[in-house]
Amino acid sequence: MSELVTGEAVALELRPARLPSRALAVLLDLIVAMVVFVGASIALVAATASLDEAAQTALSIAAFLLLLVGAPIAVETLSHGRSLGKLACGLRVVRDDGGPIRFRHALVRGALGVVEILLTFGVVACVASLVSARGRRLGDVFAGTLVVRERVPVGQTRFVPPPPPWLAGRFAELDLSAVPDGLWLAVRQYLTRMQQLDPQVSWAMAQQLAADLANRTGAPAPADVPPAAYLAAVVQERQAREARRAFAGHAPPAPQIPTFPPPYQPGAAVPAYFPPPVGPPPVSGPVSAPVSAPVSAPPPSAAERPSTGFVPPA
Repeated sequence: MSELVTGEAVALELRPARLPSRALAVLLDLIVAMVVFVGASIALVAATASLDEAAQTALSIAAFLLLLVGAPIAVETLSHGRSLGKLACGLRVVRDDGGPIRFRHALVRGALGVVEILLTFGVVACVASLVSARGRRLGDVFAGTLVVRERVPVGQTRFVPPPPPWLAGRFAELDLSAVPDGLWLAVRQYLTRMQQLDPQVSWAMAQQLAADLANRTGAPAPADVPPAAYLAAVVQERQAREARRAFAGHAPPAPQIPTFPPPYQPGAAVPAYFPPPVGPPPVSGPVSAPVSAPVSAPPPSAAERPSTGFVPPA
């Protein structure tokens, strides 16, 4: 099980990248960074021509650290391990368990990359990548990361099977903080390959992984749940927690529901938003006899009414 999973734990069969593809990606990144650095240096020299030599040197060092060290760290953090060179070569930096990298991983890789790649012209990085079984340089070893091939044929892509619907939310109270990344990787890879294994071997592996996972969480695996279903449900719970953590600060605001005044009830006090009733003006002086209402003329007959051209339906 040397293949890895993506950061979303969905697409599998991602294989570790080897030295040629990684070297090409680093070369593309360096070319882009050097072009930006040279352009920024020329603009900086023209803007600081009136300063003394010490100030110009300090600004040059700051520009070097910002563009050749800080910019790659920011790009890998914001793109989740996809720099321009890696994106062109179909590579991606992931954690040892296949999850997306964070700022601390990119910071360690970038800091050691200055020594491995810039100061030694890539000699240390090449030697470490050739010695490592998975092609990792020293920055990957200390950061706990791995560069993998992200582009795979569609026919080889597999998916983690979902747990049964009746297990949804059953393991929401488990403490998953003590589960190591290697165990998560083994569980995910087993779930994608359990249909290819012998039934007895698959059952034994599921029981072993379920026991290891239960020991790490501190809660025994339920006896009424098959081991494979238990593993799938716990993996889905971990993915749900990571998704909630990732989108915690990006939830859309709750819609404002407009409120309307209650309807008027007969006999109740007239609210302020109802206009006062309009009646006949008061009559001053002696009240005369009531005047009968004028009799309206009878409506015209059908023959007297002008024709409108409208024919009612039958």
